[in-house]
Amino acid sequence: MTTPANQRQRPRVDIAFPFRPDSRGRTAHAEYDDHVRQMIEQLLFTSPGELVMEPEFGCGLLDLVFAPNSPELASAVQLSVQAALQRWLGDVIEIEALEVISEENVIRVLLSYTVRRTGTRRVGEVFEYERGGFA
Repeated sequence: MTTPANQRQRPRVDIAFPFRPDSRGRTAHAEYDDHVRQMIEQLLFTSPGELVMEPEFGCGLLDLVFAPNSPELASAVQLSVQAALQRWLGDVIEIEALEVISEENVIRVLLSYTVRRTGTRRVGEVFEYERGGFA
């Protein structure tokens, strides 16, 4: 049995982050692997309690910007980030390596992962936040 043209499934379309218009004035889209990277960025730089409809979403990474540097704090934050990635994106990515670095007013997350749906490996992706805004 064939499916009528008006009932065929549309290809998946992911909205780009941050939300913006494209060159035609329509909502900008992102390829799936890029969309996954954008989801990771959203998770890393959202503080728990920031989203009204999902108050547990986020990982508290930005609290590190104002905390004094110490190896113990870095380890705790790294575990927190890994737990958040597993909880919120564990069905989307497989984490291969994770390192959280705090230098003065910059937080840098180095992440290697595989996108489960496409099998794409991303090695050494850098997510960075500088006090006062994204670097």
